[in-house]
Amino acid sequence: MKNTDKVFGENLYALRRERKWSQQDVALKIHVTQPCISRWEKGDIEPTLTYLWHLADLFDMSVDELIGRKDF
Repeated sequence: MKNTDKVFGENLYALRRERKWSQQDVALKIHVTQPCISRWEKGDIEPTLTYLWHLADLFDMSVDELIGRKDF
């Protein structure tokens, strides 16, 4: 089973690239810095629940889908 931090980072990267958005684009949309997006994608740090909600809304999905959680 993959580490959820890694899955989240991979999902964030893939979703961002599908939309042809830069890290800066996403950062501006949810009011964080570009290095923060980079660190989330690498799995260096985790977003707060508030930012997970913002990202889920931005990508029109649930937080569970965003973090790769399938069984709950």
